[in-house]
Amino acid sequence: MPSSLRKAINLAGILIALSPGYEGGRLAFNSARGDEVDEYVEAQRAQLRIPGLALLVVKDGRTIKAQGYGLANVELQAPVTAESIFQLGSVGKQFTATAVMMLVERGKLAVDDPVNKYLTAAPDNWHAITIRHLLSHTAGVGDFSASFDMRKDCTEDELLNAIFQIPLHSAPGEGWHYSNPGYVALGILIGKVTGQFYGDFLRDQIFRPLGMTATRIISEDDIVPHRAAGYRLVDGELKNQKWVSPTMNSTADGSLYTNLLDMAKWDAALSDKRLLKTETLEQMWTVATLNDGKPNPGNYGFGWFCEEINGHKVVMHSGAWQGFVAHIARYRDDKLTVVMLANLSADSSKGFFKIGQTVAGMYVRELAPARD
Repeated sequence: MPSSLRKAINLAGILIALSPGYEGGRLAFNSARGDEVDEYVEAQRAQLRIPGLALLVVKDGRTIKAQGYGLANVELQAPVTAESIFQLGSVGKQFTATAVMMLVERGKLAVDDPVNKYLTAAPDNWHAITIRHLLSHTAGVGDFSASFDMRKDCTEDELLNAIFQIPLHSAPGEGWHYSNPGYVALGILIGKVTGQFYGDFLRDQIFRPLGMTATRIISEDDIVPHRAAGYRLVDGELKNQKWVSPTMNSTADGSLYTNLLDMAKWDAALSDKRLLKTETLEQMWTVATLNDGKPNPGNYGFGWFCEEINGHKVVMHSGAWQGFVAHIARYRDDKLTVVMLANLSADSSKGFFKIGQTVAGMYVRELAPARD
């Protein structure tokens, strides 16, 4: 998986022990005890030195665990709860992709429209790039270079011009290259089509209708109740996250705050098809093809990685940004969703993402990762 793969503990975690059931002759559900899951997650959090971690487990449409572990803020010794606000990083790409597909369903654009139809300043080497290419990371656009200044504030036009200067790794549709700038461009495109900043469109068309009252664009200026602090390890010592400019904290590649309670609402909306039609979601959850008709090697749909784990279909995404890591996995064959949010940078918390699959295996044994 690509690297890119965001009332005190009293409110947090109700585990309903269900009896094992069978579907199609196989064990479908493992009755995981609350203390078994809690002991494992807490041990992993401590081993990886993650200050705080929040875990959501949804089975058959019911939240059976929404649990906090450790500290949302080390300086204040504030515990993680189900209400704690974490940054999502690239998990936010699924919201950007959903917004694009809502506009497709409304007839405002088409996935095979060339991007330069809406971003008219696009250079010649972008003229064959379509919205589909940007959604699936098959446009050939790479990532920001190491020299790109994340601390420089700039206008939308200046940011877009910087994206247009990134050399293409391949012709559109000829390869797969994970691209944060591609999703930044999609956010700007949403603004061109709707006349709204993409974050305002998400707020009005997705978050408010779903009652996701804690989910919003990142702002370090605003007062945000229950906001967790992000951290990194430097020579083994815990440090605060690095600062970036307001511009780079409000882009459509994943600049969102959320919490477990809102992610449960998001998961329910995906299951109930509240925002998009079934056929649209299936398109998003199907690996996009290259020009030769073969699935892209990243196994990427629109805003989601589309994988199989031990023969079970799963759509997932991870994220990392500003001292936070996040992960969502929806095990479609098992009606199981696992969400993890934590406040330590990805380079300091290697092994974090395996926690989620291990937890999934505690509920559906066939999902357990192979032992090392």
